[in-house]
Amino acid sequence: MNKSNPRLESLIKMLKKVSRENEADIWREIAGRIETSSKNHAEVNVSKINRYANENETILVPGKVLAAGTINAAVKVAALTFSDAAREKITQAKGTCMTIEELIAANPKGSRVRILR
Repeated sequence: MNKSNPRLESLIKMLKKVSRENEADIWREIAGRIETSSKNHAEVNVSKINRYANENETILVPGKVLAAGTINAAVKVAALTFSDAAREKITQAKGTCMTIEELIAANPKGSRVRILR
């Protein structure tokens, strides 16, 4: 693992550790997706989140959330990064934006989390 971004390197280590400790395969899966080249990281628009997410659901994007489209559901969205406009749209819909690290701290078992890519 040769990531130039120290945050990504520590996140990948954290994901693998939490996966082992909690027997939660979801975190190992996310670590594998983040370990790839950043060109392969997911880029998800809020319209896709709106299309696939239910009210009060937790969505995990192993990449960046972009602002194209609209969102009506109040969902929790965890991602590596958010565009400013996407963050604003999600919070206006009474949703929550969080980092993947925050999601791990709140839900170490990774239960009831939907991955979008």
